[in-house]
Amino acid sequence: MSTDSISIAFLGPFGTYSHEATLFFATELGHADAELFECTTFDEVFDAVDRGRTTYGVVAKENSLEGPVTSTLDNFAFRSSSVILAEKVLDIHHSFMVAPGADPAKVTTIASHPQGIAQCRRYLNERYPGRETLMTTSTAQSARLASEDATIAGIGNPFAAELYGCEVLDSSIEDNLGNQTAFALIGRQGSAQVMAGDDYKTTLALFMGTDRAGTLNMILSEFAYADINLSMIQSRPLKQQLGDYMFFMEFHRKDTDLATQTALACLRLKLREVKVLGSYPIL
Repeated sequence: MSTDSISIAFLGPFGTYSHEATLFFATELGHADAELFECTTFDEVFDAVDRGRTTYGVVAKENSLEGPVTSTLDNFAFRSSSVILAEKVLDIHHSFMVAPGADPAKVTTIASHPQGIAQCRRYLNERYPGRETLMTTSTAQSARLASEDATIAGIGNPFAAELYGCEVLDSSIEDNLGNQTAFALIGRQGSAQVMAGDDYKTTLALFMGTDRAGTLNMILSEFAYADINLSMIQSRPLKQQLGDYMFFMEFHRKDTDLATQTALACLRLKLREVKVLGSYPIL
């Protein structure tokens, strides 16, 4: 692979919020012309990076309404050796779009991803009651369908509307205006730090040696002693037997800070594995 070019895998199709986040990272990397590889699952994105098919990947980490993206967490914990290199939070704003010149009164079907429909329920009930809904695999697909049929309206982001040539009739139609998604730029383990920022975050995966009372309290105590304020705690099953769990944790500090190094050293003495998934800037 040429040192003058990079490639980035992302969850497609083109026109999704993942695509938008990928273009942001490409620009920040100084490679706005990066080669983009469309994937159908987050597993494929991780595989593309781990196997060296692409330089980087972009995956969703967490949504403010739905919580952590479990498929991303499971890849970090069990399948992949990739690490997080940067994070970008995108505001999720849905738009109501139709084919250019289409009459909204003649719209019979409203298409979108199930989350898009659910997150705009109030708007649809007030403006387009009784319309048939068509569930799509992505909001980008709904924009494509709307661009091809004047009787179909799509719910998606303005980026998709522009990409597929739709006309936006209403913007920010979501019920909750605080909807945001955090996207991560991932690279192979050992990747050099590619970006800088004012705010840094560290993400850990913690695996217990044995399941015993007080383990989580012990983990939290180590962070408290180091004066580290955790911003996220998420448990995930180990997929071995019922009741076996590991923990994901995040905090706003670099892993090179003395306090962080002390906490991690203590945890490594008490846990089976402490996996640093990345210490990275929030852009």
